[in-house]
Formats: sequence, C-alpha cells, structure tokens
Amino acid sequence: MEACPCGSAQPYSQCCEPLIRGERAARTPEALMRARYSAYAKTEVDFIVATTHPEKRDGLLTDGIRRWSERSIWHGLEIIATDVALDDQSGSVEFIAHYTEKNIKKKHHELARFDRLEGTWYFTDGAPVPPKQFVRAQPKVGRNEPCPCGSGKKYKKCCESV
Repeated sequence: MEACPCGSAQPYSQCCEPLIRGERAARTPEALMRARYSAYAKTEVDFIVATTHPEKRDGLLTDGIRRWSERSIWHGLEIIATDVALDDQSGSVEFIAHYTEKNIKKKHHELARFDRLEGTWYFTDGAPVPPKQFVRAQPKVGRNEPCPCGSGKKYKKCCESV
C-alpha cells in the first residue's frame, strides 16, 4: 500500500486518490488542500485545474504547473490551521508544502482560500504567509555588559560563550 503524499498516514487509494479520480468530492477545504498537494506530487494537472474556482481558471499556466510538478521532489504537507466560515460556504487552510526544486529544499507557506459553489469546494486564491517577527522575552544583553547570571564577568566571557 502506497502512503498518501498528503501526509495523512492513510493509503493513497483511500485518502486522496478517490478525490483526484472524481470518485468522491472533498468534504472540507482541508480535504481539498490535501488532494491538491497530492495532485502536485503525482502530476495530476487536470485535477488541479478542475478544483480551481471557475472564475480563477483563466490564465492558469497548465504547462508551468506540469513542469513544476514533474521537476520537484515532494516531501510532505504540513497543515498549520484550518477555518471554515459559519455559513459553510468559504474557508481557509494555512499550510506549508515541503519540496525540493533544482536540488534546493524549499518550503511554500501559504494561506489558501476556498469557496463552495453548488456544493463543491474550489481553491479560490492564496497568499504567502509572512514570517512572524521574533520578540524577545527579556532585554537583549550586550557582549560587554555584565552577565545576567550574576557571575560578575562580562557576558562575552561568561554565558555567551557557552
């Protein structure tokens, strides 16, 4: 049994393959996101196009999608957060897709938006998620300041060198 590329720990034949083959519809935006990732990993370009919202299909570069899919090594999908609106007609999935392109490991971190049209979920658009700014819990200690451990030494000669 082949593991599903989406990382669900289920066999591909029971997870994303039925969605990609059109045997079953995605019940949630997350299920569609997982199937779309698997479609990239399996170069199932027709599924990627078919699950893009009809109003967003113009301008899709299917040859570019195919080349990127074929030339990349897909390592896994990490779902960060999901959200479905109260009306159950729109939702979002924050994810990180891990892959290698031109021998360089990469991460694609995106907030993808989905809309339901006549009962079917479609990918509408996505935006990169900017990295979160690091915030220190304590003030920064300068190298030449006394070490906060109380040793009486300069920070650079004490705890910074550890």
